Formats: sequence, C-alpha cells, structure tokens
Amino acid sequence: MSVVFACLDADTLGGVQQVTHTLAQGLAERGHEVHVIGLHRAATPFRYVERPRYHRHVINRTPVRPEGRLARRGADRRLKELFGAIRPGYAVMTSPSVVARLSELLPPAFRPVGQYHGSYDHARGCWHLASIRRHYPGLDQAVFLSEDDAWQFSENALLPNTWALPNPLATWPEEMSALEAPRVLGVGRLEGVKRFDRLISAFARAGAPRPWELHLIGEGAEPARLRAHADREGVGDRVVFRGLVPAARMTAEYLGASVLGLTSEHEGLPVVLLEAGAHGLPSVAFDVSGGVRSAGPVLVPPGDVDAFATALARLMDDEEERRRLGADARARAEAFRLDHVLDRWESMFAHIER
Repeated sequence: MSVVFACLDADTLGGVQQVTHTLAQGLAERGHEVHVIGLHRAATPFRYVERPRYHRHVINRTPVRPEGRLARRGADRRLKELFGAIRPGYAVMTSPSVVARLSELLPPAFRPVGQYHGSYDHARGCWHLASIRRHYPGLDQAVFLSEDDAWQFSENALLPNTWALPNPLATWPEEMSALEAPRVLGVGRLEGVKRFDRLISAFARAGAPRPWELHLIGEGAEPARLRAHADREGVGDRVVFRGLVPAARMTAEYLGASVLGLTSEHEGLPVVLLEAGAHGLPSVAFDVSGGVRSAGPVLVPPGDVDAFATALARLMDDEEERRRLGADARARAEAFRLDHVLDRWESMFAHIER
C-alpha cells in the first residue's frame, strides 16, 4: 500500500507536522510505501525523525506565501509528475487549504482523504468550516480527531463521510513522573493563540508558595511580552523561559514536573496532553474541543482564568490528588499509543477499499 501525506509545509515546528511524520514513520515501519509532501519549504525546518523510512518531497523552495500564476502552474506540473511516479494508493491531505489545493490535481489512482486537525468549534469561527463544507464531501473519507468532532461535522456540516482518528504518541515512556517537583509545565509555541499569558495569570492567582515555578518550553514571537506580563502578575522571578527543547529531551521535562497547564484559545487534540498523560503527569486545560476532552485533563470553562487557577491550586496543594489523576491520565493515554492508532488507520483504509 502507498500512502502520501501532503502538508502546506511539512517541516515547520507544529502539531500537524509532528503527527504527520510520526504516522509516516509508523506506517513505513509496517512495510507501506509512504511519502510526505510539503507544498512549500519551511522557513525554519525542524527534523522530527532522525532516520526516516519514508520519502520526503518539497514542491516549492519558497516558504508559504501567495503564488503567482506561473509559480502555481509550475507547482501543479511538479505535483502531477510526483504522483505519477508513486504507485496507486491513498492521498492524505492534512488541512482544508491542502484539500482545496490538491483534490482536483490527484490522479484517479489515489483515494483522497482529508484531515482536519482542529475542532468543530474552531472551524465554525473561521473560514475553515466553509472550506470543509465545500471540499470534503467529495472525498473518500473526512478524518477528525475525536468522535465528538466527527459527529459535529457530520450533523452540522452535513458530511456523509466522517471518520475519527486521534493523534498518536510517537513513543511510550516506561517511567512515570514522581509528581514531587514543585514545577508547573507549559509546552507549545510562544504565540498568541496558545495564550500563555493566561497560564501565567492562573499560576499567579493560584497562590502557590515558593519554590513552585512555572516552566514554559517553546519558541515564538511572545517571550518579551510574556516576561513583562509575568512581572506585572508578580511572578516574574518564578516563570522560567526554557526555549526550544529537543524532542529527545522532553521525557526528562515531563518527569521533572508535577502538573501541566494548557490554556490555548483553541486546540484539536494536542499531543502535549497525550505525552504528559503517558508520563503520569496530570493536566489542567480549557474545555475547547472533543479532542481535549478525550485526553482526560481537568477541564475548566474556556477562558475562565480564575477557574483555571482554582484547579491548578488544588493539584499543586494535593500530592495524593496529583497521583490519582496522573494514574488515570496514563491509563487513558494507552489508547493513543502509536500501534493502536496505526491499526485504526489501516482499518480505515480497508473500509475505503470495501
């Protein structure tokens, strides 16, 4: 079987890309012919897999930006030539923009599958829902991150072809956090949509005594603003900006923390929740999607920083509660182990063939 994953760009640091490379490597290790296509070059490429067993392609050598007519025509020609050189199989398009771009270009030998890595609530708040309604009904399968989101798209976007496939865990840790270190962890791009300002505010309002600290892992455009915000909240000396941590070292970060906080404006199914759960690390998150709910964090109403602070304070104050919720999180994370998710992908491909 051949499987092609197509991304707007395949090598930027982000959840869509991480999941794509994890699935590609897993399917390749099962003996499938797998290709990952980036329609554009990543401005700052990130290497997800050290020894990929799949094929990688970049169509445009420029980062994502509006294309002129000649550039689009040249890219279309390169795409058609590439698909013509790959044996028939499945084309997994990882976002609405990629579906809109590629669905008319695919040769008949490829069965089209469209993913959406966000939630229904996020899609209806932007252009995504209109694009999904227009382009996804004609695909062989429209894939969403949770049963809840698949149902919402089926009912409200009138999609006849929905399927639920969660994000996978790339690895499964043997060790669990001791949950004794006085550290709250936040992981993600330091960008506005991740709303780390809310996590800083919740940490401050939780009133945890020293030596509790909040460690933020990630890069982005917001560090200076977030540092100033931490100073205003009175916790500037206890918010530690760690920068980008390589994937190979993230296990140590989860093992060295006692709580994870996720305060994003919107999320699909964040891998960070799954990774934390696999390490027995309890999480607090805003209830923004079916995917977030499926990962089993302590849920609070979206945007309610005071409620988040209350939940955070309870876990920071109660080691026994942390252990109980951490054990629950690890048990729930079992469903997202890579082999289980790959089984579900292969089941979907078999369903399409029937």
